Amino acid sequence: MVHFVGAGPGAPDLITQRGAALLQGADCIIYAGSLVNPALLGLAKPGCALYNSAEMTLEQVLDVMRQTEAAGKTTVRLHTGDPCLYGAIREQMDALDAAGISYDDTPGVSSFCGAAAALNAEYTLPTVSQTVIITRMEGRTPVPEKEKLASLASHGATMVIFLSIGLIDKVQEALLQGAYTSATPAAVVYKASWPEQKIVRCTVGTLAESTRRNGITKTALIVVGDFLGTRYERSKLYDPAFTTAFRKGADR
Repeated sequence: MVHFVGAGPGAPDLITQRGAALLQGADCIIYAGSLVNPALLGLAKPGCALYNSAEMTLEQVLDVMRQTEAAGKTTVRLHTGDPCLYGAIREQMDALDAAGISYDDTPGVSSFCGAAAALNAEYTLPTVSQTVIITRMEGRTPVPEKEKLASLASHGATMVIFLSIGLIDKVQEALLQGAYTSATPAAVVYKASWPEQKIVRCTVGTLAESTRRNGITKTALIVVGDFLGTRYERSKLYDPAFTTAFRKGADR
């Protein structure tokens, strides 16, 4: 059987107990290159075959899975964060379905959650933003026309931008074409939850310059929005005047 396993964004202790158990029992681990913390590979049992998928094509990954399955052994496909975001797992799952190979998916902690924790931030603040847009800048890999960054930026919602730090000038330009201004708060989080984590707080207007000044060229998320500011309203959830299904408020 093939197990797709999501790790934490960096810190090895963020992997779930189930994920750790699957790693310890695997006969073969195919891991996502430099994105996966090497400490996780230390969970592998002696004799476990290790493959770095950064050096492989889809066909090579699938060949290893088929060979392992044919031998009656177990494969773990180890992704950083949660594989449901930019994990390219659908094409792997479809190929396994076609081959009649069973698999399951164990979730992990996405780096966008790790970034929020690093920033001590809440993405959804009353009267500020109740929507989080997770996206990426168009580069060598295109995005659907209706999902161009400038178009999404028109909503002014909280935005988390993956896989785009190398296009930081274009990111800044696209954001300024939307609802954000030069003064809108922004941050770049490099390797969230890793020991070498770095946080750069800036504004949309200084995003590109701040990123370059700090020497960040890869493995970083860009977060944008007024949730990084100081203005918001108190949540109704814990407002003493607000009645919920569990307690009566002063409004009744």
